[in-house]
Amino acid sequence: MPRIEAENLPAHRKQVHERVFRAFAELMAERSYDAITMAHLAERAGLGRTAIYHHFHDKEAVVVAYATHETDRYIDGLRDLLATTDDPTAQLRLYVRNHLDSGERFHMGLGPQLYGVLGASSRAEIRDHVLAVEDVLRGILVAGADRGAFAIDDLPATTSLIHTCLTPRDLPPVAVEEFVLRAVGASTT
Repeated sequence: MPRIEAENLPAHRKQVHERVFRAFAELMAERSYDAITMAHLAERAGLGRTAIYHHFHDKEAVVVAYATHETDRYIDGLRDLLATTDDPTAQLRLYVRNHLDSGERFHMGLGPQLYGVLGASSRAEIRDHVLAVEDVLRGILVAGADRGAFAIDDLPATTSLIHTCLTPRDLPPVAVEEFVLRAVGASTT
């Protein structure tokens, strides 16, 4: 039986998962997804070669669990940030800035290139994470429209188009921010 390194089993599982997630992030920074094996993950996380399978049945399960963990962490931080103001324009600015500032760290190459190697159910689970982040944006847009701060004719299209603008590019963040605000008819002063 594996040794439990925490005060109880749930705390142990959480510690092991966090070690595997750190290992996954480190390995993704060093090599392609295809070049990472469960043995690599176990070694980097300080687990035995078979112990990792007590937590994740395969590499795809690690990706989905990692995406869930990171999305939850991202949304919690985003909501804390947005709670600092109730002004929808200020919240949209914060949303855009946060997304641009943390985009590379948050997405870490888990975009379209990875979707091609994941199974349909894993892609659907990861898509749910994208929708959870989009829900935060939709809430800001609805609040802004309700208060007359934003002019939005098509909420789904506006949400999608804003997220397209937030894809990492070689543009100054302030230019993206101002463009998004003007696109929804917000005051940029």
